[in-house]
Amino acid sequence: MSAFSLTEDQRAIASMARDFADDQLAPHASAWDEQRHFPLDVIRAVAPLGMAGIYCREDIGGSALSRLDATLIFEALATGCPTISAYISIHNMVAWMVDRYGNATQRRAFGPSLTSMEKLGAYCLTEPGSGSDAAALKTRAVRTGDEYIINGSKQFISGAGAVDIYLVMARTGEPGARGISTFIVPADSPGLSFGPNERKMGWNAQPTRQVIMQDLRVPASHLLGQEGDGFRIAMSGLDGGRLNIGACSLGGAQSALEKTIAYMGERQAFGKYLHDFQALQFRLADMATELEAARTLLWRAASALDAKDAQATSLCAMAKRFATDTGFMVANQALQLHGGYGYLADYGIEKIVRDLRVHQILEGTNEIMRLIIARGLSKTN
Repeated sequence: MSAFSLTEDQRAIASMARDFADDQLAPHASAWDEQRHFPLDVIRAVAPLGMAGIYCREDIGGSALSRLDATLIFEALATGCPTISAYISIHNMVAWMVDRYGNATQRRAFGPSLTSMEKLGAYCLTEPGSGSDAAALKTRAVRTGDEYIINGSKQFISGAGAVDIYLVMARTGEPGARGISTFIVPADSPGLSFGPNERKMGWNAQPTRQVIMQDLRVPASHLLGQEGDGFRIAMSGLDGGRLNIGACSLGGAQSALEKTIAYMGERQAFGKYLHDFQALQFRLADMATELEAARTLLWRAASALDAKDAQATSLCAMAKRFATDTGFMVANQALQLHGGYGYLADYGIEKIVRDLRVHQILEGTNEIMRLIIARGLSKTN
């Protein structure tokens, strides 16, 4: 692939994901949002299409595609529903972390069920008292014989209470990043419980709950990697997660832009269609330009992550910051161009605005993205 074009295979992958979004997500997205319904059957339907283990290895049922391929998939899925696309991204992150850092036994035990979506995953890093300062987490795991006993709680966990496998970051050693380890926690583990489903501005089609661990026991064989590897494992997952959430923002914004172009070709004011007003044409031109610029940066960052470029983490932070800010701005402009109708649920624009707002916060706030970028600059100068 050149820097500015996709291969035929990549175009086919994006088209397949867009068809799924158009047929299976878009017609139901508003109802799922209103009913706070997590459509597990529809989510699992992406697995036969190869979208449950996108960049996992083939020996556990993965598709072995690239990070760039993944951004195409998540952007396309998000045109139908950013909330569902974002959860599928989280599941893929969990599957990849098990594939990448699991030993042979763990990969055999958990990998195929994740890539087939027989089991769904959740990523558990954030805590009530540690969000951006993730290395300050308090959840503790203590080894006792052939088990670890885990105590603590996790906050804002997507899919919590409805999924099957939880990747939990917990402290096994000293304060700070080097004392953190990662555990594979099945949903039926004794001592695991959940808070109520949070009432949220957006992302209503997936549950968000606290994950509570009270003397939770897991076999020592469920430690992912070695003790002390957990923060590194968690951060490596986030590089790809940031690309994916940026792609979800672009997909939601692209849908909003398409809806707006159609609306402006139908709506009349002062004797003319809205699309005949040059000032509004310029607004659309700027929206399309900003989206294309964000998409180009996202593809650049994804290519860097695929190539294991030394600047990949900084580029992923740049792409996440720019794509999520741009996506929200474009969706908000689309609402404005719809006038009062944009504020009505029937037009689908206000849901996109609500869903995309949180993308500027999760997977690392955009303020933290600036911090990562700045630290990267200081290392290269």
